[in-house]
Amino acid sequence: MQAIAREMNFSETTFLLPPERPDTDVRMRIFTVGTELPMAGHPTVGSTFALARTGVIEPGRERFVFGLGVGPTPVTLAWNGQDLSFVWMTQQAPVFGAPIADPAAAARLLALAPGDLAPNLPVQEISCGVPFVFVALATRAAVDRAVATAERFEAFAAATSIKAHGVFLFSTEPGPDDATVYSRMFAPELGVVEDPATGSASGPLGCYLVRHRLVAPEQASRMLSLQGAKMGRPSHVHISIGTDGGAIASVRVGGESVLAGEGTLYL
Repeated sequence: MQAIAREMNFSETTFLLPPERPDTDVRMRIFTVGTELPMAGHPTVGSTFALARTGVIEPGRERFVFGLGVGPTPVTLAWNGQDLSFVWMTQQAPVFGAPIADPAAAARLLALAPGDLAPNLPVQEISCGVPFVFVALATRAAVDRAVATAERFEAFAAATSIKAHGVFLFSTEPGPDDATVYSRMFAPELGVVEDPATGSASGPLGCYLVRHRLVAPEQASRMLSLQGAKMGRPSHVHISIGTDGGAIASVRVGGESVLAGEGTLYL
């Protein structure tokens, strides 16, 4: 599976297997070009659309459960007649790491100036199954200027003792679109120079936005992250964070998937 993922050279490649436990419908394993992931968002959403296209998920079904490395992961499905139109993936409750003591280290990681960081917001590791470091930037232009290398990421990880799989940078600066945030994600340690859409980071992103009051409570259930625009591959990632008494009670990431091609692989 790792060799196939390396040959395909996508951000992630999924492999669907018979279920390993009775409370799941399938077992799914997810690989980047360099390693296996315990979970990922867009491969889960995309695989749901693929299974619906092939008839494994019958039209009209509202719930399907993937067995991932983090455990059973449910998705809910919306249909337009016989066609799947939207998928919500439920993610785990967030785990917040302590803010990075030296935020300027994140600016150095991204080849930016400390003044490009959004003021009074922490650089912080958050996980809803897979950990990422979140860096809030002041402007969309700063997001576009950022560059990360494996060497700088390794130095940053060593200096901060993080366990993150990548660095997720974003700005809440308004733009000509209706996005809540404008974002990018680099995971050079995993062989992913840049990812056009990162569902596993989008759940924690929503939690960051809610925790640090960057969105009003009434907006928490309908946030939108515009990712991949700098790559020329814009992705619209929907985020819904449920709260109960100010605490985060649910994390969902959703979207649509577009068929780009299909074929046969000979082994």
